[in-house]
Amino acid sequence: MISAPKYSVVIPARNEAESLRKLLPELVVLLPDAEIIVVDDGSDDDTASVCAASEVKQIRHPYPKGNGAAIKTGARAAKGGVLIFMDADGQHKPEDIARLLERFHEGYDMVIGARQSGSQAGLHRAVANDVFSRFASWMVMQPIADLTSGFRVVRAAKFRQFLYLLPNGFSYPTTITMSFFRAGYSVAYVPIHSPRRVSGASHIRPLHDGVRFFLIIIKVGTLFSPLKLFLPVSAAFFMTGFAYYLYTYLTAGRFTNMSALLFISSVFTFVIGIVSEQISALHYKNIDTQDVQGD
Repeated sequence: MISAPKYSVVIPARNEAESLRKLLPELVVLLPDAEIIVVDDGSDDDTASVCAASEVKQIRHPYPKGNGAAIKTGARAAKGGVLIFMDADGQHKPEDIARLLERFHEGYDMVIGARQSGSQAGLHRAVANDVFSRFASWMVMQPIADLTSGFRVVRAAKFRQFLYLLPNGFSYPTTITMSFFRAGYSVAYVPIHSPRRVSGASHIRPLHDGVRFFLIIIKVGTLFSPLKLFLPVSAAFFMTGFAYYLYTYLTAGRFTNMSALLFISSVFTFVIGIVSEQISALHYKNIDTQDVQGD
């Protein structure tokens, strides 16, 4: 009987044959006993032949589904008890895997490679990542060094508990990181330097993805800690209504419909936050049972 590998390396790739040509042989040498899976997300280059040359497992999507969809496909197919996720574009250095694994074996459930200053592919991405990380840190009351890094080591059983929450696009790192914090799992960061890509083209579109990133922030807030999002909004409605009531009372001696509307909006927003908090908790009601089954 063939035993399952301890580690599975999952690499989502779309038209990254040139980068994979260098990356895959390095991984085979560094992790000879690991299962290496390249999830080809509808590429139209020679990704398949590059994978065959390095004798690694390739799973192909018939059409592009997104980075998150490729991650989910790889996680479902992986046989290892520990998953190592990294990008195919050459911005994650294979030699950093040992450092992530060393920290992981200290007892963490997930270890993330946190990109340091100068590692971002562009100013807009650096700013977006900083905004995301600050917002998420406030939501979970824990320091988050890099919310959007795709370079991470994680326990397979725990990762698969949240597959149904993961989007098909580029925001999967945000969702899985927040899920682990909300579930009370241990998360650590290891500083890394991510060089700029030297080949291929980025699939990030600044204007389109800027709107999408804003929607992700709203999603993160409502999904993982909705009361922290709704409570300040409720307080803003209340304070505005109170200030407007004082103004109209002092100037006209009356209580206006606008003040009433603002007070009612404050109450409704607070109630929605309470209900959303309870609904959010339902995502984690079976975590302990799934954890025991996974282990």
